[in-house]
Amino acid sequence: MLQLAAHLLEANRDDLELGNGKVFIRGMPQRSLSFSELARAAAPGWASKLPDGLEPGLEATFYFVPATVTWANAAHVAVIEVDSDTGEIKLLDYVVSHDAGKLINPLLVEGQIHGGVAQGIGAALYEEICYDPDGQLVSGSFMDYLLPGSMEVPKIKTVHLESPSPLNPLGIKGLGEGGAIAPPAAIANALADALLPFRLK
Repeated sequence: MLQLAAHLLEANRDDLELGNGKVFIRGMPQRSLSFSELARAAAPGWASKLPDGLEPGLEATFYFVPATVTWANAAHVAVIEVDSDTGEIKLLDYVVSHDAGKLINPLLVEGQIHGGVAQGIGAALYEEICYDPDGQLVSGSFMDYLLPGSMEVPKIKTVHLESPSPLNPLGIKGLGEGGAIAPPAAIANALADALLPFRLK
């Protein structure tokens, strides 16, 4: 960006500064180009505006490697109904309290948790790899391998707790596995609670 701005402003690159969405000549803020102007000038097809040796486009890549991993925390609660004649389990309510540290994109976090819960519900109640007596896999397609859909997954209530991690500059924690790990345990505990009166008889 500085190389392109130096070319367009006919200035020395070392005399340029970045600030407030612009590149300007130090001491002469009126001589400036906005980032959007530079992006347009760097677009393919505008090669005449580019200095020799500069490819079209503005792109930068940076990789942040944290010193250690972070761990998210969550609590899941499932409310179920069991048909005492058939054993069918129906999920009535599901609540997740999740702490992923600082939420950078709350909508993405919500979707990640809900998708994980749906995956966990599938693991607990629906998905099964089945073989016949000869060892032939009989659930090798989605015709036979049942994944939960919108009818099987209840509306999920989510409570977000934000306790920033001290282990990275953004205060973020893990998220990917947070929704999927707990549902089998939460559903199994709900089932044990629902069947408690039968065990006491």
